Amino acid sequence: MGRSNKAKVELKDAIEMLFLIQTLKDIADNKYHTLINQKYKYRRFSETFVEFFRMLSLTKVEHPMISNNNPVVGVLVITIEGSFLGEFNNKIIRRGMEEYQKFEQAKFIGVGGRAVEKLKEYTPDLQVFSNMEAYGIYETAVVIKDYLYDEVMSGRLGKVIVCYAWPKSFEIEKPRAVKLLPCDELLSKQAQFVDQFEDVLLESDPKDIIGFLANLWITTRIYEILMDTLIASASYQARFLEDAVEKMKKEKNKAQLKYRKAKKTDIDTSLRETNTARQMVLEQKGSAY
Repeated sequence: MGRSNKAKVELKDAIEMLFLIQTLKDIADNKYHTLINQKYKYRRFSETFVEFFRMLSLTKVEHPMISNNNPVVGVLVITIEGSFLGEFNNKIIRRGMEEYQKFEQAKFIGVGGRAVEKLKEYTPDLQVFSNMEAYGIYETAVVIKDYLYDEVMSGRLGKVIVCYAWPKSFEIEKPRAVKLLPCDELLSKQAQFVDQFEDVLLESDPKDIIGFLANLWITTRIYEILMDTLIASASYQARFLEDAVEKMKKEKNKAQLKYRKAKKTDIDTSLRETNTARQMVLEQKGSAY
């Protein structure tokens, strides 16, 4: 039974590997749908926040977070620390490189440890925000916001471009680059509606209000972008693992067929050996008489 035992071990390994990959795929699927639900719940807050911002007549207020002439650009590259995401992260990094090359004065900022090695070649003092999922998505968004706010207000940065993965659908995710700072598009949107709110009373200095709201807006936008990238990574992992499951099913079927053939061969060999031994015994008994 030597061949069949070996084939049986191979079949057992294939079954265990298939179970493992299927479990990982189920986890990725569950993560994707959980994040999608979280994003839909968060979307209403984001819409309400923008509507509130439109009520404020602040189109003439000057603030570095809204408008500045600083030529230094920060390219924030968001990668995800997870298994099977090598090509996923590489696409985001390549998009970041494209944005970086558009500006004379630019530096990288990294989210996730996957981008560190490549980005440090261009920005030796690279600022990196790691362990997002362990630390918390919103908590990471706040830390990134604090860093960017300090960089802009101190004059070390003027503009921030974010490169991330946008989940167009479960089957498609695209690397995207969007401007995060200055957030002047908020004021341009607000200007379209300000004539509808002539009686709004401002009890604080408009510059203080704009600074406070800009902080909230940046945190909101970063959180949304981090969620999008996590959703895209979960769908990428699920599809990658789905392909692996299909391949492993084929391997399991091959191992199963091999085991059946080996078992049949071992049985036939055993029967032949038994029959041969029986014939030898009969021949020996015949010669004895």
